Amino acid sequence: MEQTIEQKLKALYELQTVHTKIDRIRQVRGELPMEVADLEDDVAGLETRIQKIKNELDDLEDEIVTRKNLIKDSQANIKKYEAQLNEVKNNREYDAISKEIEIQGLDIQVSEKKIREYGYEIASKTTIFEKAQADLDARRADLDAKKEELGTITAETEKEESELTAAAEKAQQNIEERLLTAYSRLRKNAKNGLAVVTIQRDSCSGCFNQIPPQRQSDIRQRKKIIVCEHCGRILVDEVMALEEEQA
Repeated sequence: MEQTIEQKLKALYELQTVHTKIDRIRQVRGELPMEVADLEDDVAGLETRIQKIKNELDDLEDEIVTRKNLIKDSQANIKKYEAQLNEVKNNREYDAISKEIEIQGLDIQVSEKKIREYGYEIASKTTIFEKAQADLDARRADLDAKKEELGTITAETEKEESELTAAAEKAQQNIEERLLTAYSRLRKNAKNGLAVVTIQRDSCSGCFNQIPPQRQSDIRQRKKIIVCEHCGRILVDEVMALEEEQA
């Protein structure tokens, strides 16, 4: 059966009332879900950074071990070449072996220099690692606290929100698609989520602009759907609002 305009207005206002209650519940949660998501991103980012630094420190330690082994090899070669000096038969052989000893000595100096550089780098990265670890511990503590707070609020309101969501879905079934689309668009564009508002003190309760007396009279007659000339919200009279509250 075709709905009257009054029935359509009542259905819209009922849906708005339910959505407003859902909005209030979500306002209680406030920024917590976003804060939790941001902290989770921070924790993930710090974990990635810490792992990267740890890998770099491990690589530096490996480089130091490699350089120390090269030094040992060079020292062993120097001993070998020094022993060979005692057996040389001419100046040419002496010069060649001396050159090899000199090269091995230079290799040792390069490796020692590299080990010092790696040491400085390890010290610097260790400081960064410890700072990042401290930041991670702090972020994890914040995350745990925010999750606990959000969990408490969610547990307190979950049942009510679930019931209201079901009520909203039921209310939507009583509204024709064209009106529901217009309602959804208005609700999405309104900062406070109000698409259907009442007359209060001769004004639109959505944008608080004055409503002319004749227009107020038309709204109270409930013969057509009337929107605010300023904000575009659907207007219902205060008596309808009172009837819905008492229903």
